[in-house]
Parts: sequence; structure tokens; C-alpha cells
Amino acid sequence: MIELKSVGILLRDPDQPIPLEYLQSVFEKAGSTLHILNHALPREKLDLIIALGGDGTVLKALDLNPDCPVLAVNFGTVGFLTAGDRSDLESMVSRLLEGKFHISERIQLFCEYPGGSSNVINEVALRASWRMINVDVSVDNAKIRTIRGDGVIVGTPTGSTGYLLSTGGPIVMPGAQCFVLDGINEYNFTSRALILPDTARIHLRVGDLLPDQEAFLYVDGMQTTRIQSGGELEIYRSKRVSQLIFFDQDYFFRNLSSRLDWN
Repeated sequence: MIELKSVGILLRDPDQPIPLEYLQSVFEKAGSTLHILNHALPREKLDLIIALGGDGTVLKALDLNPDCPVLAVNFGTVGFLTAGDRSDLESMVSRLLEGKFHISERIQLFCEYPGGSSNVINEVALRASWRMINVDVSVDNAKIRTIRGDGVIVGTPTGSTGYLLSTGGPIVMPGAQCFVLDGINEYNFTSRALILPDTARIHLRVGDLLPDQEAFLYVDGMQTTRIQSGGELEIYRSKRVSQLIFFDQDYFFRNLSSRLDWN
């Protein structure tokens, strides 16, 4: 149970139509203050963020206030991380205020790279601008192999239904304490994704790049920095966790069935 004194609303699009009067009315009756969030947080500590959008909006909410649980309502297209669709909003708010929910805690990654570092909710992707690159992969100081392809991706179980899914990686249960490491369009037909324990420390080193070739680091889909020849990355479990609110224990499989059209 969490105390809902201060609740933030994060929109996918500032101009999107939402039932704002309903939300203000129901939360005011519950004794909660409602804040419409832009790029800055209110001075008041938030107890909950309601993200009205798709998975991208959920990632923004988790990144905006890392210590705050997020209730995600699908106003987007896919919504693997959402607890329900927009048509379910009133029932979700009702169950929320009744305390009939649970919080799913998911591990995050921490990535150290030349010139900076980032917490990672979904995945870290190291990609070439064009042509293939060679990336040396080590785990716990042991050289595993060299990946030759468009790049390398390292993701969390949460990220397994994001970019990792499009690369052919496995779908991982949200509560699993592991990472997924995979090549991107790897030039090796025997290549397979590697499942690693969350205690592992992953080291990536970029091989020699061509004079007009570039490599970039992407964190949760956002281009973060350029990586030079010989550039090194260290990836390991973050101290942060992602907190997502759901109402049913089987939400993960229901989302998979509906989003992937398994039925």
C-alpha cells in the first residue's frame, strides 16, 4: 500500500485529450493533489506517476522520478509495460484507490562509457553508423567472443519486449534476475543470445573503425554518445529498480497474448 498524497500525470502528447476533470475530481475526493508533469517535477514529493501513453511514456516516467512507482495506461499502440488500455482507466483508478494492486519491481542496468554513465531501464545498444563493426565481449573479466555485425545489445527483462524483441531475442519474465546479451544483425549464423546472471559485469570494446565510420551508444532508444575505436563500456546491475503498478498477477501473459496476437 502506498500513500497517495501527491500524484503526477505524464502525457505522451501535451495536446492529447484526457479525462482531466474526472481525474482531478476523483483524486481530490481521495485527498490527493494532482500535478500535470512536463519536463520538471513539482517541489512536492510524488507518491505515484500515472503515465498516459505507450511504453516510451512509461520509460520517461520511470526516468523522470526513479524512486516513484508508475501506473501506465495505454494511450499508445503497443504498451507491453502498461496495466490496461484507456477504456480501463476508471476501473484502474478505482482499484488503485482501494489499494487493490501490486508493485512489480524490475532490475535496471548501469552503463559506464567514455565521458559519462547512465542508468538503463530497457537496454544499452552499441551500433555502427554503417557497415559492420567488431566488438570484443568479456564477462567477469573473461573474454567470451568477438561479435561482428551491426552492433551489440544488452538488456533487462523489462527490455526483452522492446528493442531486444525486434532483434529476435528471448522474452524474459519481468521478475527474472538476469541480463540478455545479443548481437545486432550478427554476421554469424551460429550466434545466439546469451542469458547472464544479474551479478555479471559485461565489458564491451569497439574494434578498429574505418576512417569515415562511426559507432554510437544508445540508452533506452536515445543516442547518448559517439564511441571511438578502442572505446570501452562497462555494464552491470544498477542500484535503481523500476517500479510498475499492475492489478492482476497474470498481466504479463495477458499483455503478450494481446500485443503479439497469440490468440
